[in-house]
Amino acid sequence: MEKIQELQEIFLKEGLRYTKQRETIWQEINSSTEHRDAEDIYFTLKTRGVATSRATVYRTIEVLVRNNLVRALNIGDGRYRYENKLDQTHHDHLVCTECGKIIEFLNENVEQQQEQVARDHGFTLVRHIHQLFGVCEECQKN
Repeated sequence: MEKIQELQEIFLKEGLRYTKQRETIWQEINSSTEHRDAEDIYFTLKTRGVATSRATVYRTIEVLVRNNLVRALNIGDGRYRYENKLDQTHHDHLVCTECGKIIEFLNENVEQQQEQVARDHGFTLVRHIHQLFGVCEECQKN
């Protein structure tokens, strides 16, 4: 209930009505561990019989990203992928440049090295995005 109230306040602040469609878009992103683009999310909802427009999906995702409820990943192919940002522990991404597969990982050594590099250059880290691009094991076999 608390998250629904937060969503309502966010949409009100953004000058948009809070609708069942927007709630369903949020729930679709929130309930998935996949990294999907807006078109994938739109077609999933359409397949489930949710009556919503592409524009509503795109606009809703934009608001969710702007308000730090959803993370947008740019993996270099011109399409953003989205993932739930709430209740998620920090992680980084391995991205296959062949098939687009995304693997989440956390490596404490990498985290410590990033902190050390920042300190060495007089920076205090506030956030970071760490994406490694390569070819996954499956694509290497093909």
